[in-house]
Amino acid sequence: MTKTIKTGTFAFLFSLAAAGAAMALPANIPLAGATNQPIGHYEFCKQYSDECGPTGKDTGPLKLTQENWKTILKVNYTANTEFMPLTDMEIYGVEEQWTYPDTAADCEDYVLIKRKRLMEAGISPSNLLITVVLQPNGEGHAVLTVRTDRGDFVLDNMRNKVLLWSQTEYRYLKRQSSVNAGKWVKLQDGRADAVGSVK
Repeated sequence: MTKTIKTGTFAFLFSLAAAGAAMALPANIPLAGATNQPIGHYEFCKQYSDECGPTGKDTGPLKLTQENWKTILKVNYTANTEFMPLTDMEIYGVEEQWTYPDTAADCEDYVLIKRKRLMEAGISPSNLLITVVLQPNGEGHAVLTVRTDRGDFVLDNMRNKVLLWSQTEYRYLKRQSSVNAGKWVKLQDGRADAVGSVK
């Protein structure tokens, strides 16, 4: 039985963007210069070199429409329900392996398949950025950031809802460059600093 995906109204996007603005945070995550590529992504790039080079001309964030928003929601939901969540150790017997999933997936595998499917749907790779975050418990995690004109939205295997980055509980560390999928940039997540300043 196929489960219907609730897309809600397009106004949902604007309410999220407004919520981010109310928190005095930018809709798009601020960048803070170049940084090192995660080892798992480096190894992935050795196998899939055609996916790790220049992304072509960066024409700016994706113009969000009702149609591509539905596509983003569908891709996120489908991948989250299609693959069983397991660790790389449980799947491959190694600590870290970034690859396209078969029947089970670790967080970065979910990110890779979502990115691939959204590129196949016509979204530019310059707006589909693998992102490394810290969870509240201090553990590392990978999500896919979709860079749009309404802000940076996060596709996460831990939830089916697609949220603006500032509405998540994560601390954002680094992500792929929008101009070269094999290069990475630091992220300046100012939320902890903002909280500390009011204590």
